[in-house]
Amino acid sequence: MNSNDRANLIKRINTLEGLTDKERSALLGLLRENKTYGLVWEDKPEDVEERLREELPILTEMPERVIISEDNDAPNHILIEGDNLEALAILAYTHEGKIDVIYIDPPYNTGNKDFIYNDSYVDKEDSYRHSKWLSFMSRRLKIAKKLLSDRGVIFISIDDNEQAQLKLLCDEIFGADRFITNLIWQKKTGAADANGIAIITEYILVYCLNPQNAKNIFSYNKNAFDIKRYRYTDEFEKIRGPFYYDSLDRGSIQYSDGLNYGIEAPDGSMIFPNGRLSFVNDGWTWKWSKEKVEWGIKNKFIEIVPTNKKKNGWAVKYKIYLNVDNEGNAIEKSVPYKNLISGILNADAANDIKTIFNSKAFSYAKPIELIKLFINLIANKKGIILDFFAGSGTTLHATMQLNAEDGGHRQCILVTNNENNICEEVTYERNRRVIQGYTNAKGEEVAGLTKNNLRYYRTGFVGRNRSMQNMRKLVNLATDMLCVKENLYTEQNTFGGQKTYKGVFRYFDDGKKQMLVIYREEAINELVDIIYDMDISQPIKVYVFSPSEDPWEGSFDDVSDKVELCALPQAIYNTYRRILPKKKDAVVMPEEDALASTQEDKDLFEGMLNFTDEEEA
Repeated sequence: MNSNDRANLIKRINTLEGLTDKERSALLGLLRENKTYGLVWEDKPEDVEERLREELPILTEMPERVIISEDNDAPNHILIEGDNLEALAILAYTHEGKIDVIYIDPPYNTGNKDFIYNDSYVDKEDSYRHSKWLSFMSRRLKIAKKLLSDRGVIFISIDDNEQAQLKLLCDEIFGADRFITNLIWQKKTGAADANGIAIITEYILVYCLNPQNAKNIFSYNKNAFDIKRYRYTDEFEKIRGPFYYDSLDRGSIQYSDGLNYGIEAPDGSMIFPNGRLSFVNDGWTWKWSKEKVEWGIKNKFIEIVPTNKKKNGWAVKYKIYLNVDNEGNAIEKSVPYKNLISGILNADAANDIKTIFNSKAFSYAKPIELIKLFINLIANKKGIILDFFAGSGTTLHATMQLNAEDGGHRQCILVTNNENNICEEVTYERNRRVIQGYTNAKGEEVAGLTKNNLRYYRTGFVGRNRSMQNMRKLVNLATDMLCVKENLYTEQNTFGGQKTYKGVFRYFDDGKKQMLVIYREEAINELVDIIYDMDISQPIKVYVFSPSEDPWEGSFDDVSDKVELCALPQAIYNTYRRILPKKKDAVVMPEEDALASTQEDKDLFEGMLNFTDEEEA
């Protein structure tokens, strides 16, 4: 349809009789949404999406599953049990713009019971098979984009079933200009195939939010150069490493008299480029300037050796060392990674699982070395890594192993549902064993990667209507989310000498930063007095309940330089408004909420902070 036809159709719809305003608006909306180029599919609603129209997701920690290292500097890894759409909405509040690497291995939609939509497997005969998959992926990738930092990179595994569609979808969501490459992974060496051609590869789509800075974001492969080439050693081996020789002269495209000079041989004769005995402009020059050659001879970067191949009987060679450049500066040899991955087989993943569990506990894992390769593509060794299709938990295992190998301090967040108890019995159990150590299938003891913390959370819900009861409930249940957001988990029993009380205020301090969560506004004045008398090196992050966006700023005037205020639940509502499916919130005023102020609440504050021991945190 051309632009004139479209304009005429709009006029007809506007003048057509018998339509309600709602129907007319819907028709015009459909017409304006009609694409002229790009991926088109019929959106299919999800049960979890409909639930999020009525309820807000929160996190609840399972303290019985926490694993804490004796190393105070151990990274806090997080495992979230729940639908990943719920978890992504929560992470949009706790980690927006903070994730450096996302790796996901979503269902490939093969029709072979690998993709569940609204509790039903999607098979090959489902006429909406691709639409369901695209609806499912689109919702999650739109939120994932918000989580990426300005250096963020996302890797998405896929095969031929949805690769073409996924590429178009990601071009729309992330931007075609942010597409980096389509990695091709040779996952096996051979296979029988019904079509007569063995399918031995899969793909990994790679997008980067800041491709203009890709040279600083992506690392180089330190193991890809030919180490066998460095076959000579000298007295400088401990510092410079092994080396190989290269000729100092060359046929120069850009000839320069300044590089065509004589070098004195050991017998006193003069050596010119191309084995000449004197100065002639035949296009040949030395690669180095006269001053640099003198430096090279003095520092033994250059050797003049006898040869029968030159007219003067001498050849000038320079050494290319492994660990230093031609200026004598320390370097690490590396080359760019390539988009073809070979030497890592899918069968390795089955062996990884069998080694840990002594059985085939999971069928769709990716090899540890493959995930380590993806993480290694990113130069940052301290970033946050997210996998919201966590499966058996390979991404966390790979992160911890890579940290142990290169001294990194990467943090990993996993999300998976608990279908067939996979989260509890596979994802969590695998990484618990990796951290604490285990006996492998051969009966050998494998030492644990003990310098890691692991925290286990489940998603939960609070009513979406903004009644005072729901607002208070959301703030009371948001503490675990705040700990994740601030990466601060060390709770204290006192604050400035005052005991803390659940449901009133809680205090967290790990020696590096501090967080105060105030659930009852009646406690603010006395807490301000405590803060006023405290000597602190940096502002305390204060989350305080408020029915509005004002975090009681006026009450904190006297200590404004000692606090960083945030009003709850409004900060959470603001994030969810941008993320969750639309719903008109029914605002219930405090006086309409019969449960907002109970006799227990009134009794609680008769003595302000003179609470009973039963209420202590």
